[in-house]
Amino acid sequence: MKFFSGFSLKNEQHYFKEYINSSEYTVCGFSYGAIKALREIKEMLSRKKRVDRLQLFSPVFFQTKDEKFKKLQLLGYRKNQDSYLREFISSCFLPYEKKIVEHDKNSIEELEELLYYEWDIQELKNLTHNGVKIEVYLGGKDAVIDAKGAREFFLETATVTYIKEANHFLLLN
Repeated sequence: MKFFSGFSLKNEQHYFKEYINSSEYTVCGFSYGAIKALREIKEMLSRKKRVDRLQLFSPVFFQTKDEKFKKLQLLGYRKNQDSYLREFISSCFLPYEKKIVEHDKNSIEELEELLYYEWDIQELKNLTHNGVKIEVYLGGKDAVIDAKGAREFFLETATVTYIKEANHFLLLN
């Protein structure tokens, strides 16, 4: 199993241990890491490597958000990166108590990528056509992404597990 972390995070996969398939042929990604996991699978398939499963935990999904929202996010990051990241991490745990997470390097370019990333339904269909099972896990109380929009979008190509009371980390408290 290969796991890709969310924006500004590292070693957070323990939050998803009850969902992760530990097979060596599984690639997982949380939030921003979902984009990286998808890229990894495409690369692996291009090299004729075996991939059975793509697991996306609260994948970034901002394609339903307007330009104003995205620009405000970037402005907040540029104005005070530390304050932005504190608020961002806090919102990941809403509506529940914030927990401790490890941080990693991050950049404005990564934030831009995650805010402007658009999932391609045909790309996902191609994966399933190549035998990759896609699983998407979403929290109904996610204060970071558009979980309802993501649910509707991914249902066409993935098994979607929608945890009504869970937050961005798929936690229930």
